[in-house]
Amino acid sequence: MTEPSKVIHVRNVGHEISENDLLQLFQPFGVITKLVMLRAKNQALLQMQDVPSAVNALQFYTNVQPSIRYLDYCLRDFVVKAVVLLGRNVYVQFSSHQELTTMEQNAQGRGDEPNRILLVTIHHMLYPITVEVLHQVFSPHGFVEKIVTFQKSAGFQALIQFQLRQSAVAARNSLQGRNIYDGCCQLDIQFSNLDELQVNYNNERSRDFTNPSLPSEQKGRSSQPGYGDAGGIYGIQPSGSGAVGFPQMGNAAAIAAAFGGGLPPGISGTNDRCTVLVSNLNPDRIDEDKLFNLFSLYGNIVRIKLLRNKPDHALVQMGDGFQAELAVHFLKGAMLFEKRLEVNFSKHPNITTGADTHEYLNSNLNRFNRNAAKNYRYCCSPTKMIHLSTLPQDLTEEEIVAHLEEHGTIVNTKLFDMNGKKQALVLFETEEQATEALVCKHATSLGGSMIRISFSQLNTI
Repeated sequence: MTEPSKVIHVRNVGHEISENDLLQLFQPFGVITKLVMLRAKNQALLQMQDVPSAVNALQFYTNVQPSIRYLDYCLRDFVVKAVVLLGRNVYVQFSSHQELTTMEQNAQGRGDEPNRILLVTIHHMLYPITVEVLHQVFSPHGFVEKIVTFQKSAGFQALIQFQLRQSAVAARNSLQGRNIYDGCCQLDIQFSNLDELQVNYNNERSRDFTNPSLPSEQKGRSSQPGYGDAGGIYGIQPSGSGAVGFPQMGNAAAIAAAFGGGLPPGISGTNDRCTVLVSNLNPDRIDEDKLFNLFSLYGNIVRIKLLRNKPDHALVQMGDGFQAELAVHFLKGAMLFEKRLEVNFSKHPNITTGADTHEYLNSNLNRFNRNAAKNYRYCCSPTKMIHLSTLPQDLTEEEIVAHLEEHGTIVNTKLFDMNGKKQALVLFETEEQATEALVCKHATSLGGSMIRISFSQLNTI
């Protein structure tokens, strides 16, 4: 049996459990002098002011049901107790340490010793981010000199260096434990044990705001080999409250609004490659505008290039990595013009502008410039049903059929009004026929109006 100690060892501490949760667990038994979260090991070390306080805490959970944010508890022997904290079995026992030393505290940084450099760990990360967004999150608390992002066993992390120590303290006090969105992307902030960050490149993974003349690295090289590889998050939201407003977070907010804070199955949200390679196209029937009509369902299009040396291949550059991931996920294997499409991420980070590229960056047909949340919500694989909008008020079903029937057998149609605007559903016999109608007739004129077409997730009319 482990000898009683004023240091309590807590195991199975998941990312959803914060310092405050543990403090609430043990503060009723006495003064807590130190708390070290060992995130990489899902553990924590907590030091009470004296041994009797620690003994009282473990005895309490043997005899009395906890009442601070726990759901239940189960009994173990005196050495190891199990408490269900936030739905997770958290095991509590005396530590073999009689006192927390500098070594234990430095396992994750300096613990509570203030420093101008913060070590930030993001738990349950769903959305990618840029250094600029991190800067916007932390800079309200003081001048941020440097930021480095990297991936470690504990997950995505960032080192953020302030000009002044009190700025770092203020940022930690304000942002610790807050979520980017409800239920995900939680900020775990500690003081780093580093004295100065070394930044070699200004790019999406690292930035020296005091030295804007630094070069950007070549794609694929680690910008800060001493810290790790790149990772990412979006904005900032306090747990259980509304989002903090940063102007450049419109895309993140739209994603959250569309998917309820989560992501569709199979979507990681961590892709940073914006260019998609499409192959097995029908070169006799495909063109850039048809590809635009299809891929713009999943995000804004920057430019498209048909490959001259491979007529059945094309490159499509999307607005960002998340939109490219949606396109790859939902369009891989789709049938178009009697060909099954192969859709993969390209090794090229972007498409070089040239005589053989078509530019769409400023096109008013890009769907995600407005109502982004609605458009994300409608993302799906091709279906047999298409939805038509911006129709003239006097349009008939017969005119719709005449406009679309060359692309396949139309099973059913329905005209209806939505908020005073004429819309329609058209059900084809196959997904391929509906896809062909969409790529060929989106943004065409019908009855004097330019119609918009997207896939509908309804099964029947």
